Amino acid sequence: MPLGGNGSGPEPWIVKKKVERPKGLIGKALGRTNWNTDFVVAQPYRSYKLFFTADSTDGNPGSYPIEAFLKFSDGTNLKVVNESMKPPTGTGAQFGPFSAPQGKAVSQVNFRIGANKDPGATGFSYRISVQGCN
Repeated sequence: MPLGGNGSGPEPWIVKKKVERPKGLIGKALGRTNWNTDFVVAQPYRSYKLFFTADSTDGNPGSYPIEAFLKFSDGTNLKVVNESMKPPTGTGAQFGPFSAPQGKAVSQVNFRIGANKDPGATGFSYRISVQGCN
């Protein structure tokens, strides 16, 4: 289940968001946005698949910088996705499956979509979800 985003409705595991610019003076200085979404991992899985879909109805979205991390119970993390995409509306990508390194327990999966360096993506919406696989 998502820690951030809406996580409600008929498919509560799917988060719908919009790429936004940092808000206010502090946001511009520190880069605070709604770009991060964490999914809680409530039980161990052998691997994880991550899904991204462009959901914008606007005609020509900018690039979506996409990063994803496996976060571990010991406070460390592993970047598993580092891409920039410009998918047509209704399309996207599946990333993975990704497995945790030996001896590590995944506690969260984090998506970060959007970046200060790529304002062309501002205003476009997307859907993300994570699937644990046994």
